[in-house]
Amino acid sequence: MYSLYAQGKDTQAMKAVVGEEALTEEDKLYLQFHDRFEQHFVNQGYYENRTIFESLDKAWDLLSLFQYKDLSKISSKIKDQFYMRAKREFDEDRNRAGKDGKKE
Repeated sequence: MYSLYAQGKDTQAMKAVVGEEALTEEDKLYLQFHDRFEQHFVNQGYYENRTIFESLDKAWDLLSLFQYKDLSKISSKIKDQFYMRAKREFDEDRNRAGKDGKKE
């Protein structure tokens, strides 16, 4: 996760120089990961009492933004166990939000 976050930081710096219009779709994905990582994973509220399992679920939700093949630093065994579940739940939430006309 840290390397994806670092890539997002680099992309954020590049965006400041070239503008968002010049970014590729992959660059925008790194920016989205960066923002969600800071907002939903790192910034745990003062009264939020998150378990390690809830933190891991949040981590997989973030990782599901990327294609399975792009998560090359995670072993296939671990990805097979957790990625598809997180991806399915992420897609279901996104589809539900789209039908309700809501945005995150």
